[in-house]
Amino acid sequence: MAEHPSFLNAGNAGPFTLDGTRCYRIGRRTAVVLDPGPDVDHHVRALSSWLSDAQRVTVVVTHGHADHAEAAPALARTLGVGVVGPEGVPQVSEPMAPGARLETDQGTLVAVDTPGHARHHFCFLWEERSALFVGDLLLGEGDTTWVAEYPGCVADYLASLEKVRALAPAVIYPAHGPPIEDVPDALDRYERHRRARIDQVAEALRHRLEATPDDLVTAVYGSELPSAMHGAARMSLAALLEYVRGTPGA
Repeated sequence: MAEHPSFLNAGNAGPFTLDGTRCYRIGRRTAVVLDPGPDVDHHVRALSSWLSDAQRVTVVVTHGHADHAEAAPALARTLGVGVVGPEGVPQVSEPMAPGARLETDQGTLVAVDTPGHARHHFCFLWEERSALFVGDLLLGEGDTTWVAEYPGCVADYLASLEKVRALAPAVIYPAHGPPIEDVPDALDRYERHRRARIDQVAEALRHRLEATPDDLVTAVYGSELPSAMHGAARMSLAALLEYVRGTPGA
């Protein structure tokens, strides 16, 4: 297999970001920098230095979350370019459509619409390597990612996993954690986890039809859930309840 693309870690490790945001570079003289990361001065300077040997750089984001996209406008201003990514992402100044292509001297990236983690979320297929940059659709470790942001996100997420499955990439590059080289196993694992949560919620509703997210936190996540995680758990359960009930915004 060809060597992995280079990346610069934003240094923002944490429970949700694992080892930090991996800002990928594809191309040498004509390059794409993907998901520049958080807007931290020393990180933006490091990105600018890292890209200084390129003649042309395209700044791209997969979605608008701060740990991926907030550095993009500052980096783009430094380089004298715009920010490319899905329409609807606040940091994007040059929206692109699904199927749009970005050319580098190491190959072509194709935008793939993959909502779920965020309403406006792209993956990018590196055609020459059969590699997929997935943003936060999957992480490099574990079996789950955040799916709770908007009505319909659970259904969108499951559909996006199927879209990735149909692309059959040889390797996946998440923005957090190491490359995924057993792609079918990872897709199975992430889908299995999400459907298990759906089944847990459906089972709970059989016993308490009008249950709320607060009612289900312990039943689904267990009594050992750290108090700091309760807010995120409630939001996730609200999204799962909506999916199970089939009523957007429920």
